Amino acid sequence: MAPDDAILIAELRIDEGVRYVQYLDSLGIPTTGVGHNLKVKPLPAGWAFPLTDEQVNELLAGDLAEVFSGLDSRLEWWRSQSYSRQRVLANMCFNVGVEGLLGFHNTLGFIKDGAYEDAAKGMLSSKWARQVGQRANRLADMMVQG
Repeated sequence: MAPDDAILIAELRIDEGVRYVQYLDSLGIPTTGVGHNLKVKPLPAGWAFPLTDEQVNELLAGDLAEVFSGLDSRLEWWRSQSYSRQRVLANMCFNVGVEGLLGFHNTLGFIKDGAYEDAAKGMLSSKWARQVGQRANRLADMMVQG
């Protein structure tokens, strides 16, 4: 999987939405673009709202590069999974961050061991699933189907 992965990008644009102005996410965090956390990473100098498509895409590419780097350094085995399961992990990591994803201890263990139905159950029984709704159902289905 590469930072310019078109399928993952399309999924994130649907799951996170695309906004060209600043807004507060469900946790009250200032956000823009495709789920870009402005509290953690403010806009580059000279940028102003509303953002352009090019700027939104640049923020997303940078955020995805960080997701992939974090997954590579903290879950060395994630790239051995099927393409669909890699997208599930990347999508979840994009949403909750690497540290948040690492909180799914049992679920990650099930994925690593190939117990994908158990992993999906763990995903769906989480606080995260209650927060993201249909997104969790779709990602859990992807985890099972591979």
